Amino acid sequence: VFRYPKGFHNVFKVNGTEFQNCLVPSNSSLKLDSGNDIVTLLTPGRKWYICGVAKHCKQQTQKLVIQVQPPIVIVPAPAPGPSPSSSVPIQTVAPSPAHGWQRASGPSSISP
Repeated sequence: VFRYPKGFHNVFKVNGTEFQNCLVPSNSSLKLDSGNDIVTLLTPGRKWYICGVAKHCKQQTQKLVIQVQPPIVIVPAPAPGPSPSSSVPIQTVAPSPAHGWQRASGPSSISP
C-alpha cells in the first residue's frame, strides 16, 4: 500500500531503466494517485515504483524497488516406516565365579 497526501504525490510502476533515471512514463493510465494505492505483488521478480510529481524521484529519492521472492514449497516429511515385527535375539549371561561372565541360557528373543 502506498499512502501519501492525495494531490501531492503519485505512484508509477516503471521498468529498471525508468527507475534508474527517474523517467515518468508518458502513459498516464499507469499512474496511481488515490493517496491509498494498493499494489498486489503476484509474480516473483523486481518491481520498480517512482513518484512522478515534479522532481520528487530525483531530488527527494521518492522511489522504491521491491524484490518479490518465489513461493516456498514445503515438502512433507515421509511417513515413518513400519516398526520391525521380527524379534531381536538376546542372550542372557550370569556371573561365574571361576571365569567372570558366561552364558547362562541359550538364545531367546524379545519383541521391541
